[in-house]
Amino acid sequence: MDKDGFWDLVEDARASVDDTVADPDGVADALTKVLAAAEAEEIAGFGVELARLLVESYRWDLWAAAYLINSGASEDGFDSFRGWLIAQGREVWDAALAGPDSLADVVDEDRPEGFEGFDGEGMLHVGSHAYKNVTGDEAAYWKAVDANAPDTPDLPAGEEIDFDDPDDLETHLPRLAALYLEA
Repeated sequence: MDKDGFWDLVEDARASVDDTVADPDGVADALTKVLAAAEAEEIAGFGVELARLLVESYRWDLWAAAYLINSGASEDGFDSFRGWLIAQGREVWDAALAGPDSLADVVDEDRPEGFEGFDGEGMLHVGSHAYKNVTGDEAAYWKAVDANAPDTPDLPAGEEIDFDDPDDLETHLPRLAALYLEA
């Protein structure tokens, strides 16, 4: 599966969800159903493309955006944030990779009570769930994906950003810093 095919499937799933910003799990559920109609090889190809996108987005500036938006972001939290970002579709994804500060146009700075962050962990498991539904063998999915996916680098790409330094965050992400850093 190529990048265009991947994003076409994501857009098909997004069409059935009213608010993808608040409901990335709805996108994940819809996408799992869309993929369940595919052959096992295509589902594994989806997983490889997902892995490529995760490597492409393993960047300091995007991680800093996740840190600001979610009031912190561990490595797992950053992975889940990127799952949420994929659930927002290709246009938002491409804009965020071109300039993570563009996410100021997507997120709501008013966090409701009980807010747990912009988390799309379910998007990271869509392929394995669909593959298991189709073949009954989730381990074969991971074997196929791991054989063809790029390795995640040891460190994020780009200039390192000190998440605990408000000045560094403001320098790299002025719009998000204005929304999320306390005065």
